[in-house]
Amino acid sequence: MSTGDELKAAMSARRELGPDFEDAIVESFLDKMGKEVDRRVDERLAQAAPRPAAQQRAADGQRLALAIVSLCLGTISTLALVFAGEQRMGYLIPIWVGIIIVNAVFNGPRGKG
Repeated sequence: MSTGDELKAAMSARRELGPDFEDAIVESFLDKMGKEVDRRVDERLAQAAPRPAAQQRAADGQRLALAIVSLCLGTISTLALVFAGEQRMGYLIPIWVGIIIVNAVFNGPRGKG
């Protein structure tokens, strides 16, 4: 039953029952309208809700990709610096610290929303 039909039914009931039942009729009408609003809001929220499982899979895939790329770049950098000679070994620590920081920031806690 549409909102207009509900209102017509409430007005008709008021005419038939008289003013003594007006409060009960108004409360009943408002209760039905409140339930209808809740139903519509729930329906819209269900349609607009993000897909948490899909988002979680994407986030897990991104974490794995970052870890793999980080290890590859770190390993290649380490090997390049080892073969470049001892004078370049001081660059290893900043490279690995940078890799660790990038991974920690990316995998750190996230707020909801």
